[in-house]
Amino acid sequence: MIILVTGGSGSGKSKFAENLAVKLNKNGLLYIATMIPMDEESVNRIKRHQNQRKEKGFQTLECYTNLKNLEIKNSPTVLLECMSNLLANEMYSDDGILNSPVKVPVKEEILKGITHLTAVCERVIIVSNEVFSDNGSLYEETTEYIKILGEINCSIAKIASNVYEVVCGIPVLQKGVAIV
Repeated sequence: MIILVTGGSGSGKSKFAENLAVKLNKNGLLYIATMIPMDEESVNRIKRHQNQRKEKGFQTLECYTNLKNLEIKNSPTVLLECMSNLLANEMYSDDGILNSPVKVPVKEEILKGITHLTAVCERVIIVSNEVFSDNGSLYEETTEYIKILGEINCSIAKIASNVYEVVCGIPVLQKGVAIV
């Protein structure tokens, strides 16, 4: 089962996704963290998220790139936080897909990672950002990033049993039957 949770920055999507994972948990909780702690702001955001889920029973696994090679046991409920960070890492970090010697489409590689997770995990909850409301960007790289993130979100939404958009802390069901 795949559940996609989207929303803007500060919308409450992470908190909603964490609580949903706890509610659906049967075989353990695994939090796949994708944010690279590069600067003070990202370190503070990571700490805030860690504090938010501290008492919820998550085991945390950091995975900045190459999702399809993760070794996961016991078929846990997985929370992948978040797709926008994973895509940025794959596109721009030294370890990312676009910097590998063998050039492969980043979208397809990320979707292979999602397929891998669904094969080894009972439930996969994926958090992604809604970054599509802007008027666009003058930078070609940013426009390409937004385009690929939109394509990935659409691909995940097609195979997801549930899709929620969180707006001002309120989850709005866009697809499926309400779980909460």
